[in-house]
Amino acid sequence: MTVATTSAAMASEIAQTADAGSLTFAVGGVGAVVGLGALLVATDPQKRRSEQMASFDGDEKEAVKNYFNTAGFERWRKIYGETDEVNKVQLDIRTGHAQTVDKVLRWVDEEGGLQGATVADCGCGTGSLAIPLALRGATVSASDISAAMASEAEQRYQQALAAGQGRAPKVAPKFEALDLESVKGKYDTVTCLDVMIHYPQDKVDAMITHLASLSDRRLIISFAPKTLSYSILKRIGELFPGPSKATRAYLHREEDVEAALKRAGFKVTKREMTATSFYFSRLLEAIRE
Repeated sequence: MTVATTSAAMASEIAQTADAGSLTFAVGGVGAVVGLGALLVATDPQKRRSEQMASFDGDEKEAVKNYFNTAGFERWRKIYGETDEVNKVQLDIRTGHAQTVDKVLRWVDEEGGLQGATVADCGCGTGSLAIPLALRGATVSASDISAAMASEAEQRYQQALAAGQGRAPKVAPKFEALDLESVKGKYDTVTCLDVMIHYPQDKVDAMITHLASLSDRRLIISFAPKTLSYSILKRIGELFPGPSKATRAYLHREEDVEAALKRAGFKVTKREMTATSFYFSRLLEAIRE
């Protein structure tokens, strides 16, 4: 596991050019970290977070929903798209997320594919995973807390078909605006990528329990792992607020996530790490025991 290293001067450039909604800022070397130490002491990210949450009465879910239906939607639609209207940080996040999706697709292909299998993609975003799974023949139920995101995912699916990027599955994918707790049914595979970063551990434990209740066989999830290095980088990223940074970012200890999976009756069978300069995500596949 590596973290990109930069000089203190490069860290300053990142601070000036980065969209403030980005997850972290990659800073390496003792000099760079010490050089920003005074700023860490002088800032109060918790105060800013509290102010952001005030209009939602402390409701984390409503804050996330509002963000991804407004400023967050425009930002992440660009990041998860193909437009050149992104800065270096956003492009790096696009690359990292795509690598995570590619790893899931490789796992699926290596295990014989999902032709005819049922899949629930919870927190589907703009469809970066749901669409290729559907084009591989899976019966996909994709949902997102944001109606704007779910609608964008459906449009991108239709565009992919029109562009001849794959064959339409026997059962067309379904895209719905649903929070994770409202997803119902039983599925062969349940996926949830890059969603848990928006919620604290107690909420994540409940999310994993619900995701497990939907899956007959397999869960595939990703989260930002809580390590000393990533915690420092995340805190540095909090120094640079902006209009698009409207939700909190949470890191989670891998052992806590794995323990929640075990309590739900699942055993981790595969794990990989994606770490670019500004994106990091631990990917786990768990099978029902």
